[in-house]
Amino acid sequence: MSDPAGVLADLRAESEDVDALVREATDDQWAAATPAPGWTVAHQIAHLAWTDAAALLAATDPGAFAAEVEKALAAPDRFVDDGAEEGAALPPGVLLARWRDGRERLHRVLAEAPPGTRLPWYGPAMSAGALATARLMETWAHGQDVADALGVVRAPTARLRHVAWIGLRARDYAYLVRGLTPPAAPFRLELAAPDGVSGDPVWSFGPDDAPQAITGPALDFCLLVTQRVHRADTALVAHGPDADAWLDIAQAFAGPAGPGRAPKGAGS
Repeated sequence: MSDPAGVLADLRAESEDVDALVREATDDQWAAATPAPGWTVAHQIAHLAWTDAAALLAATDPGAFAAEVEKALAAPDRFVDDGAEEGAALPPGVLLARWRDGRERLHRVLAEAPPGTRLPWYGPAMSAGALATARLMETWAHGQDVADALGVVRAPTARLRHVAWIGLRARDYAYLVRGLTPPAAPFRLELAAPDGVSGDPVWSFGPDDAPQAITGPALDFCLLVTQRVHRADTALVAHGPDADAWLDIAQAFAGPAGPGRAPKGAGS
């Protein structure tokens, strides 16, 4: 996205929406299971706090962040869970205060980053605006898990446009993290904006003349690339064999390929 200030404002708004889900939560609600196996609501908020702290370290001390990346590479199946577990053990008020403080400090640092700054990450290095977009994507995705655990239905917002953008931008990474070769040609996205969202009714990304495309609801696409829904439970349509194959592996987040979610009704 070309407007870092706009992305940061949307990141703040997304964080406030998730904060509102838990600020009055009871101890039982903090301990409620979320769709992520083994993760409670507390784990989800702890993960956001942990990842914001990692992003702050990447922006302020790249050398120290490189050491954290080495730890992640040494334990790829545990480092995310371990970080969430540590934070989830804190009293809810302490955890919430830690998340609030960390996300505000990260906001200030990203807002002050000089144009052209490239910041290291667990995947490819990113601009400050792209890292803010990645934080928005994760905040929205983990907020969805929290909402599901608490039985809350969230109204989708125009902020999902950022999630869709980074989902397409991460296309090649989804192949590379699985040891696969990305397609040479770019894809086109044409996504129907959620009901009630002002602005363009269709969000388009990628070249107009791209040989392959994805069409369907923007919310479905965002849920898919954050691995919050199985492809079979979306209304997404792939136009072309490469686009079709990508929908089976798409992920907007850095790190190892996740298992994704099972189709609704699976195992029942």
